[in-house]
Amino acid sequence: MTIIESRTLEQRKRDVLARLERETDIWVASADADGLPCLVALWFAWDGECVWLSTRITNPTGRNLRDGGRTRLAFGDTQDVVLIDGDVITYAGEDVPPAAIDVFMAKTGWDPRRDSASYAFFQVRPRAVQALHGEHEMRGRHVMQDGEWAVRPLN
Repeated sequence: MTIIESRTLEQRKRDVLARLERETDIWVASADADGLPCLVALWFAWDGECVWLSTRITNPTGRNLRDGGRTRLAFGDTQDVVLIDGDVITYAGEDVPPAAIDVFMAKTGWDPRRDSASYAFFQVRPRAVQALHGEHEMRGRHVMQDGEWAVRPLN
């Protein structure tokens, strides 16, 4: 039997931040007022504090994010799990902060506002973050709770 060492909280936070910079797509979970779930992968950008998403306000994900004000985000590999629970603020294309457009375009190369006026931007402020590599890392998986990192800022 191979024993795998668990990462420290500091290493888990570093790994989460690296994925937020490196990954292109993130799974976005939302639900409508009746609880009907919706799960889609979207391009995203990380500005150092929040995740920025864009999708049409007219589709289920856009409506759910706007109306529900909450989401769970995830990276796809079940052996390298990152779950982010966050509060959502919705911005119409003309109202999104310029810095958010800059970070989104730098990461994705795409400005949704040029495709359609129905695109909105969604700022997701993390409230809780979990990170684990398999069952042996279940303990200590909460690297953020109540909007606060479990470890001090990294240098």
